[in-house]
Amino acid sequence: METDKEPIVKQDTFAALRYKDFRAYLGMRFFFTFAYQMQAVVIGFYIYKLTHDPLKLGLVGLCEAIPAIGIALYGGYVADKSEKRKMLFTIFSAVFLASLTIFLVTLHSLSSYVKSGWIEPVIYLMIFINGIARAFYGPATFAIYAQSIPKELYPNGSTWSSSTWQIATILGPAAGGLIYGVYGITATFSIILALMLIALVLVYMLKPYPPVYIPKESIWESLRAGINFVFRTKMMVAAMSLDLFSVFFGGAVALLPVFANDILHVGSEGLGIMRATSSLGAVLTMLVMTRFSPMNRPWRNLIIAVTGFGLSIVCFGLSRNFYLSLLFLFTEGAFDSISVIIRGTIMQLLTPDDMRGRVSAVNSMFIGSSNEIGAFESGTAAKLLGTVPAVIFGGCMTLLVVSITFLKTRNLIPAKLADIGTPREK
Repeated sequence: METDKEPIVKQDTFAALRYKDFRAYLGMRFFFTFAYQMQAVVIGFYIYKLTHDPLKLGLVGLCEAIPAIGIALYGGYVADKSEKRKMLFTIFSAVFLASLTIFLVTLHSLSSYVKSGWIEPVIYLMIFINGIARAFYGPATFAIYAQSIPKELYPNGSTWSSSTWQIATILGPAAGGLIYGVYGITATFSIILALMLIALVLVYMLKPYPPVYIPKESIWESLRAGINFVFRTKMMVAAMSLDLFSVFFGGAVALLPVFANDILHVGSEGLGIMRATSSLGAVLTMLVMTRFSPMNRPWRNLIIAVTGFGLSIVCFGLSRNFYLSLLFLFTEGAFDSISVIIRGTIMQLLTPDDMRGRVSAVNSMFIGSSNEIGAFESGTAAKLLGTVPAVIFGGCMTLLVVSITFLKTRNLIPAKLADIGTPREK
């Protein structure tokens, strides 16, 4: 019937961008992500060149994931009861200082003729600090996004927000790999620090976001309320679980330095291109989805997208041709972007305003650190099985996870966007 069609799917492509604060939010997120992605490429390649140990690449992810998961719930609690703009400025300042420290440490290693044993631990410590910042960053930005545009524009805003993030993850790794390869680590980190300063300035272009939640109960009761809300919302739990396990086993990106250096022999420049290609597939797909929303049958489309993601990982692991590998990275990014938009919209629609920080914190424990935990799993598997078998194993496990999820959630397959709403409002 005509009434079953969702008006949100047909809305103005640029609807969310017509809100000034949403544009400031996108700019802040773009420059911060750009710098962060540049830094990830540089640190990954630098650590691997320093140690020639794929397990160390996994440790990089683990150092960030441990604090991001460990204090995520507290970060969500603080975000719910705090002014968000001031909170973001503190977070960005901490990340900037950690990046500056890494920069100074690498400068010392370049100027010293003797290897300093403390360089690697200091880098891990700074990554740990970044993980602490991430525990607060996710809930704060989740809440700002929700308050910067009307609720009926969440699907459109999610597409633009994800697209902006993916564009940054295209340009960031490519710029990081190319600048590092041509001009060295000093020039690369100088640009990273400059971009982080721009993000700091853009934070102040946001309006103040006062708390919508004033805790009247203890912190433990408040956190328990957020956890209980998530786990009694079936679609939310299923979406988070699917992402957690698929990304955990499909973390091939963490091993790209090994593929670039030892298997495909394309160096740091090739590494930047490989990292960017996955994001290119994602952003092009997201731009298409500003016109053709995947939210007509969200759960069905999510299952299809994660299946395509797993198949792309397996094919990438089997490839020995650089250009064929780029193709599979492109499709991996394209399928992943579809799941990101669907999952993000589901989360925003199901979460009440006074719980956004705490629900985002639970979400980050499932999803926000799954990349880093997946990086550790991939690094460990590569150490035990070899790099190529580890990637193929991860892709196969992703396909197994999505098959089990499909069997357990078949009743959600027919659901339409109109069937999704905040439980409190139903």
